[in-house]
Amino acid sequence: MLAKLYILTLCALAFALQAQAQVLTGIDILQENGFKELRGKRVGLVTNPSGIDRNARSTIDILFEAPQVNLVALYGPEHGVRGDVYAGDYVANSTDPKTGLPVYSLYGPTREPTQEMLKGVDIMVYDIQDVGVRCYTFISTLGLVMRACAKADIEVLVLDRPNPLGGNKVEGNYVEDGFYSFVSEFRIPFVYGLTVAELASLINEEGLNCGQTGDQAPLHCRLSVVPMRGWQRWMLFRDTGLPWILPSPNIPSMQSALCYAASGICGEFGHLNTGVGYTIPFETFAAEWVDADALKERLDSYRIPGVAFRTIHYKPISGSKKGILIHGVQLIFTDWEKAPVSLTQFYVMQAVNELYPDQNPYPLKSTRMPDIVCGTDYVRTTFGKRLKVADIVDYWNKDVAHFRSVSQLYYLYR
Repeated sequence: MLAKLYILTLCALAFALQAQAQVLTGIDILQENGFKELRGKRVGLVTNPSGIDRNARSTIDILFEAPQVNLVALYGPEHGVRGDVYAGDYVANSTDPKTGLPVYSLYGPTREPTQEMLKGVDIMVYDIQDVGVRCYTFISTLGLVMRACAKADIEVLVLDRPNPLGGNKVEGNYVEDGFYSFVSEFRIPFVYGLTVAELASLINEEGLNCGQTGDQAPLHCRLSVVPMRGWQRWMLFRDTGLPWILPSPNIPSMQSALCYAASGICGEFGHLNTGVGYTIPFETFAAEWVDADALKERLDSYRIPGVAFRTIHYKPISGSKKGILIHGVQLIFTDWEKAPVSLTQFYVMQAVNELYPDQNPYPLKSTRMPDIVCGTDYVRTTFGKRLKVADIVDYWNKDVAHFRSVSQLYYLYR
């Protein structure tokens, strides 16, 4: 009996170790290779607190302290290079107190680096954890940095990191003319199933690097990447064995990253609280006037594949609902591959409209932010009429097959 228990314990341990296979990110591989890609060059770095190695050391500090590397400037995206700027707040030009290096803002009046900002830089390194959703501003910063570096003939080196949504999930329509913006910079689906290095290669080669209006001539930079080791397309972030470092204040956990794709559009209206301002951002749909049991029952009746809901009651600790008891549902993915992740929020809005027709969560009137996040006004003008997912599902998925065929050309991993 003891021998059998011992064998079972060993099998369980082996399975656990296999499940936590250690993925090495681009910065880890760069260090292993002795920074050979950077030797003899003056280096600029676009990063934030999510740029760390497997031992949680900042990429800033790694490059600054490496004797083979001449780090000369830092470039701050939304939230800043050290993560000390809140969501939506401008990042100011400054000096990094730890290294004494100049920090140039890429989230203020200037989104694309000016040629003056790039003076004295031979190669621009990019190392930021992405969340795999088109409206997340860090990939927009990447595209604009690539564009500026193409103008200045500066090489760009992308240190790759896992897509926390995995490499198989693709959902949403392309951005249409008139709806390009800093939260819809490229003609890609809402959920695009690429790592940041794969996306950079696609942007560069397919001519998608056209600026925020989408009508500028594409520019191709001298792009190179440092791939990960050990990552496979089926992996979600939890499968990598890597520590999760929040890339922005409202993505504190791996679960927040998964749910961001499923609630971020709905959250733009402020009609339902999505957990932002509470301990589980992007995981909930709640309001003071919602009957949580009724909402769960209605959502369960849709039998959405791979998605489950539980009732929840909470008081947000910040934001417009601070201190108010609100009621609703918490989102749980039971089968990620089967789940219509980004459409889940539209099913929630459908259910809310059916239960509370006077509380329309998706108004027909022009609302710029949801339109540019969706990359079109078709969703608002069509879904907003009846709030039925069936009215938009074909449109939402119309570009998926085409993007899969194109994006596979840039896969670094299988």
